[in-house]
Amino acid sequence: MTCPAYMVVRSLCKICIILGGAVVKVNVETRNSGTGQIVNVTYDRQDKLNALSSDGIYELSASFDSLAGDSGIRAVILAGAGSKAFMGGADIVELSNMNPQTARTFISSLHDLFMAVRNFPVPVIAQIDGYALGAGMELAAACDLRIGSENATFGMPEVRVGVPSVIEAALLPRLMGWGKSNYLIFTGENIDAKTAYNWGFLEQLVPCDQLTQESDRIAEAIASSGSIAIRSQKRLIRQWEKLPLEESINAGIDSFADAYKTDEPRTMMRPFFERKNSGDSREI
Repeated sequence: MTCPAYMVVRSLCKICIILGGAVVKVNVETRNSGTGQIVNVTYDRQDKLNALSSDGIYELSASFDSLAGDSGIRAVILAGAGSKAFMGGADIVELSNMNPQTARTFISSLHDLFMAVRNFPVPVIAQIDGYALGAGMELAAACDLRIGSENATFGMPEVRVGVPSVIEAALLPRLMGWGKSNYLIFTGENIDAKTAYNWGFLEQLVPCDQLTQESDRIAEAIASSGSIAIRSQKRLIRQWEKLPLEESINAGIDSFADAYKTDEPRTMMRPFFERKNSGDSREI
């Protein structure tokens, strides 16, 4: 199908925007797993190393916003199309033509996208292959879990093009510590996947041909857990980011008690007792 310029095509599975010949696609695929569905969201702008333009930011944000109200979703896997880049950063051509007003609008919309990911009601897994630079690394940081291939490369090159690293770059010290974050942000140098794993940015590091399998495995483990408990856990983790320690502990007490307002604990524990009564010694 050919889209004329300035035409937007939408369906349940694909959002396509073509402006002046530059193609931005967001593919959304859903499959059943566990007690609900796993959703794969793939940003496709391969000819530009999946760089995030204003149109791409808008379409990714719209995708997450449209999915957020679906109670059947258990986990989301976010990826960039192809093997060259997860997200190669913000669109440098667009950045080069900004003024203070358009720069504020752009960076605010990018922050809104990151917040849509961080506040999504179920875990979002970043499946990272190739470059994750600048805004791409920040988007990965905004996800709940990060799975990288041995082909992945990370960096925060903003200072090398005359702007500071901002918005969700503030998450990096929480993931890697101040010293390592400062190194990336001040030098603009890239690090390989093994270094990112050793520094604590990646939760899993796998060969390229096992990346999809490992992301699916983790998403399926989440989807097989209590759906209400997973959503409660994500809300609680977001509270932990903001609250002092004592308030975080108290918030957890409330969440634990609230879990018993539903039948989910009893339903999820029942197989354990059934196995025990049958002589099966496996744990939960």
